[in-house]
Amino acid sequence: MSTANVLFESSVAELPLIGRGKVRDIYSVDENHLLIVTTDRLSAYDVVLPDPIPGKGEVLTKISLFWFRMMADIIDNQLTDLGVDDVVQDAATRDLLKNRALVVKRLKPLPIEAVVRGYLIGSGWRDYQETGKLCGIDLPAGLRQAEKLPRTLFTPSSKAESGQHDENISFDAVIELVGEKLAERVRDVAIEIYERAAAYALERGIIIADTKFEFGLDNEGRLYIIDEALTPDSSRFWPVDAYEVGTSPPSFDKQFVRDYLDTLDWDKTAPGPELPAEVLRQTGEKYREALERMTRS
Repeated sequence: MSTANVLFESSVAELPLIGRGKVRDIYSVDENHLLIVTTDRLSAYDVVLPDPIPGKGEVLTKISLFWFRMMADIIDNQLTDLGVDDVVQDAATRDLLKNRALVVKRLKPLPIEAVVRGYLIGSGWRDYQETGKLCGIDLPAGLRQAEKLPRTLFTPSSKAESGQHDENISFDAVIELVGEKLAERVRDVAIEIYERAAAYALERGIIIADTKFEFGLDNEGRLYIIDEALTPDSSRFWPVDAYEVGTSPPSFDKQFVRDYLDTLDWDKTAPGPELPAEVLRQTGEKYREALERMTRS
């Protein structure tokens, strides 16, 4: 992929900038709409790394659109009928944002990350080794790394400020934050989306080991899925043909970058280390392969 359209940080002079997340820049369009730009920034361990992945923002946007539309019968989403051309007048800016920006509904985000796990890996595996549980949830003894869990688990986390680490929280804590009815709705929807996507992906040679969603409310209290959906940034994707219980499988997601970072003497706080060109190239290839496999008919 050409590096001519690499975007580390966007600039839309005609719209007010609301904020920059780890990957996305958010602009105000009007009282009902936002412009969300998915950049090529890469974060790992909640730290934005200094090197972008060329074309990553476009890949994330295309994958999210695919899943939002597939899950539309389960949950309303942030999408609108407006496009970038409708809200950005400057032609050069429009060209830069093409395929990586969405005009979305202005919603109130819930203060949690809705994490769903189907396999025992990552921080969940470490937690299980130490406690015999996963985020406080009892599991059978003797499970191995990357093993499929007896059932899909909802393991929410708090939302951290930029540069800080998300922290696992209990379901009771979610109830305290948003109320019992909404907490149960978020849990049930997140699990339903994950299980549908996991079954779909498995037919295409990919295991979705875990993922996380964000949700928001409109002024009438209606629930929407927002931000992104089932991307290599928010999920672990494993190739079925290389999956083996007892090891950390190769992946189509940024676990490849995490594995490289784990070889460094880095304390996982900002600033993040620079990435070698080969790591950047291979990560970009993995993201694009995930898109191709998931979205091909």
